[in-house]
Amino acid sequence: MQLLRLVPFCGRNYNIIELGPKGTGKSHIYSEFSPHGILVSGGEVTVAKLFVNNSTGKIGLVGYWDVVAFDEFAGKKKRADKALVDIMKNYMANKSFSRGIETLGAEASMAFVGNTQHTVPYMLKHADLFDDLPEQYHDSAFLDRVHFYLPGWEVDIIRGEMFSNGYGFVVDYLAEILRSLRNHDFSDWYQEHFTLSSDISTRDRDGIHKTFSGLMKILFPEGEATKDEIQAILHFAIEGRKRVKDQLMRIDSTYVDVRFSYEDGEGKTFSVKTLEEEEYPRYYHRTIGDGSEENELKSPVKTDISAKESVEPVEEQPQAGHVAYQENQRGISYQTLFGPYLKGAQKITITDPYIRLFYQARNLMEFLETIARIKPDEDEVSVHLVTVEDEFKGDQQEEYLQKIQEAAAPIGINFSWEFSKDEGLHARHIVTDTGWKILLDRGLDIFQRYEMSDAFSFSNRLQEYRPCKAFEVTYLQ
Repeated sequence: MQLLRLVPFCGRNYNIIELGPKGTGKSHIYSEFSPHGILVSGGEVTVAKLFVNNSTGKIGLVGYWDVVAFDEFAGKKKRADKALVDIMKNYMANKSFSRGIETLGAEASMAFVGNTQHTVPYMLKHADLFDDLPEQYHDSAFLDRVHFYLPGWEVDIIRGEMFSNGYGFVVDYLAEILRSLRNHDFSDWYQEHFTLSSDISTRDRDGIHKTFSGLMKILFPEGEATKDEIQAILHFAIEGRKRVKDQLMRIDSTYVDVRFSYEDGEGKTFSVKTLEEEEYPRYYHRTIGDGSEENELKSPVKTDISAKESVEPVEEQPQAGHVAYQENQRGISYQTLFGPYLKGAQKITITDPYIRLFYQARNLMEFLETIARIKPDEDEVSVHLVTVEDEFKGDQQEEYLQKIQEAAAPIGINFSWEFSKDEGLHARHIVTDTGWKILLDRGLDIFQRYEMSDAFSFSNRLQEYRPCKAFEVTYLQ
């Protein structure tokens, strides 16, 4: 997602919008990264400044810059010139604009960045993900010209430790590389392996192609991507355009439902969902119309154990199956993942070769906390860990495990561990004496980095507020 901000610099007439919280660096990339881009305040631009001045005949910003970015674009109380919005619509769709008797063309990409005032579930329940835009821009015809909606709430807040102390490219040098890549087109490179669904309209297809081409230029400028890498980029490009289209269908009922999917050469179909659709299925398919309860849902509510609504312990009997979770997905906890499968177990064995560092030991401690929540006070549970001894910090690793053992004993959890002699141990799973085996491709390490030392951070205190890494779980009985 950070790299996607560079696509307007290496692609012509690429339109991107990023709305999200403060502090993620969305304005900085457009003001400081390249001498070929300019950041202007969303409320200060005029038709003459952006396109052409009729009095002097002088062309505006779109004729001089590769990227024109609009800062502080969000804000419901802001007012925009309707004539400006109308000209922008035509330019974003056709790369041309008319002033007076002449039609002119330009190649500048447009980026719109702004801060959101509400959480994602709030926006989905009460309005849409474009809710914070000024009224004149909250227009389906304008928004339909946007090729990608970058969800700023998924981008990490900039922290001090993110800055490098080592060598790097001089920014101007990298900017020139990206500018030279504007002359290349990689938009059809996926077609050797994949075919887009026939449901996808020309405008949707253009947005997907532009995003795919831009990311290919940045990541694989020589085209050396594997089929899996091409698929990951294509899937991501479709997701960004789907986010735009799904919100347009909430704003304007004349838009028809689109099946965003693609097929591989063997005829296998891959459906694309946005992360919000996975996390908040109860609100995602809500149609904002007359507000009546009868029209609130367009499609049946889907049950998803990863959804935020499932944070409470699930009472249903656990089922065997396989579940995949997306990068940055929230609303997930050890309670929802493991709780139903650990109930009633007296003996639990965890196999994970990577319980070595502090954060990994903390993950283990939180797993034991989950057991403590679900076990009856009068019962005792034995938990045994099979891991691999740290080659360099074995003493510290042993100290962590010893402290966990001492803390668990008084509450009826008998924790023990052993170091496997098999240094090539890669298996990660949980086995219970009730007959369940839970296969984990990442082990307990499913959460992205969060501030463990911040006592006032909800992501520190509650797992449901942490973004996850992409991972998969298989439940076998």
